[in-house]
Amino acid sequence: MTAHTDGRATHVLVLNSGSSSVKYQLLDMAEAAGTRLASGIVERIGEGPEVPDHSAAIKRVADELAAQGLGLDSPELAAVGHRVVHGGTRFTEPTLITDEVVEAIERLVPLAPLHNPANITGIKVARELRPDLPQVAVFDTAFHSTIPEAAARYAIDTATADEHGVRRYGFHGTSHAYVSRATAKLLGRDLSEVNTIVLHLGNGASASAVGGGVCVDTSMGLTPLEGLVMGTRSGDIDPAVIFHLSRVGGMSTDDIDTLLNKRSGLLGLCGDNDMREIGRRMSEGDERARLAFDVYVHRLRKYVGAYTAVLGRVDAIAFTAGVGENSAAVREAAMRGMEGLGIEVDAVRNAVRGSSARLISAEGSRVAVAVVPTDEELEIATEAYTLVCA
Repeated sequence: MTAHTDGRATHVLVLNSGSSSVKYQLLDMAEAAGTRLASGIVERIGEGPEVPDHSAAIKRVADELAAQGLGLDSPELAAVGHRVVHGGTRFTEPTLITDEVVEAIERLVPLAPLHNPANITGIKVARELRPDLPQVAVFDTAFHSTIPEAAARYAIDTATADEHGVRRYGFHGTSHAYVSRATAKLLGRDLSEVNTIVLHLGNGASASAVGGGVCVDTSMGLTPLEGLVMGTRSGDIDPAVIFHLSRVGGMSTDDIDTLLNKRSGLLGLCGDNDMREIGRRMSEGDERARLAFDVYVHRLRKYVGAYTAVLGRVDAIAFTAGVGENSAAVREAAMRGMEGLGIEVDAVRNAVRGSSARLISAEGSRVAVAVVPTDEELEIATEAYTLVCA
C-alpha cells in the first residue's frame, strides 16, 4: 500500500488499550470502506517479563507492524485513533489529543475506573513513540450525547446528580453509529429518513433508538451495567436490591459490585455466559439454561417495545455483535409474535449464516429486520481520519 495519489498519508492505526491487553488494527482510508492492512492483540500485560506494562505492549505492536513493513515511522501513517470508553458530557465528538485533553480524560476516571485509566496509558505511550503524529480520541459515549434530557436524566435530586455527574451516558457508541448507518445503506435509503433500533448483543449488550441517524435513547446508563441482560452483568435491577444485600446479606459495596458486574447475567442464571453453550444445554433439556435464555430474550423484547414507542415509527431493527450476528435462536425468539408491530422474521433467511449485512425479515414485513456485522475499528478509523485529513 502507498500514500494517496495526491501525496496524502492515508493509514490510520486504531488502538484499543484495555486493562490487560492492547488490540490494534491498521487501516488504509484511501477508500471510504477502508482496507484492513494488519490487526492483532497483545495480551497478559503485567503478568510477566515479556510484556511488563502498556509501554512494552505498544512497542510490541510497533514491532509487529514494522515486521510487515508498516511501522509507526511510516510516512503513510496519517493518525492514531484511540478508543476511550467515557467522555462524560465534555467530549461529544472525536477530539484531537493534547495535554489538556489527556488531563480532562483523567478527570473522568471516576466515571469509568476500570476502563479510562488503561485508555489513557495507551494514549500516553503512543504519543511518546510518535509525538509528531496527530492522535485522536474517539469516545464510546459520544454517539449517545444527543439523547434528550428526558432520557438522560435520572429522577434523583438534581443538585446531587449534577455534582457527581450522574446521568445516562450510554456505551458501545461507535458500534451503534456504524450499524445505524450501515442499516440505512442496506435499505438503500438516506440515513436521515431511517428510524432504527440497534441491538448490540455481545458479552456486553446494549440497545439504542436511533431516529434519522441521531441517538434518542440507549439502554446503558451511568455505567455499562444498566439495560439488557448480558454475559456476566445483571442489566436493569431494582436499586433496593443493593441495600437489601448490604443490610440483610452483609455484603460490602465491592462484593455487590463484583456480583452485579461479574457473577450475574447469563453466568449468574445458569453458570454459562456463552450463548452457544446455553443453546446446547437447552437442546438437552437443561431447565436452568432455558430460564437464562428466556430472561435474556424477555428483556430484549421489552426494549424493542419501549423503543418503538420512543421512536414512534420504526423502519428497521438491526442485530449486531457476537450473539446478535450469530444466534438465529435469539433473533427468532426476540422477534416472535411481534406481527402487530409490523415485525416478522423469515425462518429461512434467519437461519443463513454470513459475514455481510443481510435482511432476515419476511417479504411484506413493515419493519425491516437485519443482521449487520459491526466494525468499531473502522468507525474509529473513519472518525479519526475525517477529523485529521478532511
